[in-house]
Amino acid sequence: MEINELKRKALQIREMTIREIGHFGSGHIGGSMSIVEMLTYLYYQEMRIDPKDPKKEGRDRFVCSKGHAGPAVYATLASKGYFPVEWLKTLNAGGTNLPSHCDMTKTPGVDFTGGSLGQGFSAAIGIALGQKVKKEDSRTFVVIGDGESQEGQIWEGAETAAQWKLGNLIAFTDLNKLQLDGPTADIVSMENIDTRWLGFGWHVQRINGHDLAAIARAVEAAKEVTDRPSMIIMDTQKAHGFIPGENTTKNHSMAFDETVAEEAIKELLEREGE
Repeated sequence: MEINELKRKALQIREMTIREIGHFGSGHIGGSMSIVEMLTYLYYQEMRIDPKDPKKEGRDRFVCSKGHAGPAVYATLASKGYFPVEWLKTLNAGGTNLPSHCDMTKTPGVDFTGGSLGQGFSAAIGIALGQKVKKEDSRTFVVIGDGESQEGQIWEGAETAAQWKLGNLIAFTDLNKLQLDGPTADIVSMENIDTRWLGFGWHVQRINGHDLAAIARAVEAAKEVTDRPSMIIMDTQKAHGFIPGENTTKNHSMAFDETVAEEAIKELLEREGE
């Protein structure tokens, strides 16, 4: 896809995510909306996947370690045809296949079940190691949050992946600078996050996480590095695209109904000139 096509697809996924959460009445809008461009690029341009065969051997894998972004992952998977779009109306409902955090036992296309923050990152490292042992020509992609990066498990994984020279592992940090309790700067600052990853022996890039062209360039550069894992740090805005949540620190999870959702989508489309 050309960049303009990817932008239109990202806008569609934003609309789907807003409607999905609005139908339920509340949900993790903040961390979902901040990674839409990354998800769009991976699923529509980069990853070798087959929605008709979600468990196909040799496929690329994606792990959403920052589990609160589940609604955006579901919208992306639905848009790719892994399951009917109508499923999005069942988010968090009793008996749903779309629980709050991604669950590989329930949702087609989900490669790992998100548990406590940090665990998905460890699992992604294990998946990438398995691909390397099997000599597969495939990659593992994983996204972590900046609040999640306060977990010690992240840094244990960082040194392990570097030790094993997992050049087939490409990670993203969603640096939206907010977490449940407020700004990360007030809790554990992520100001020097670039040098931390460099210190652990990773190939590091820092980009605008809402710029699809920048994401494309960063992923291509990461693929050229084969002797160590790559970290792409994305400067993002929490709740980006859900305008009622953009200028508040209380956007980790928000309550809003379908009326508000449609109003927010209309405002977004007007801002984007659609």
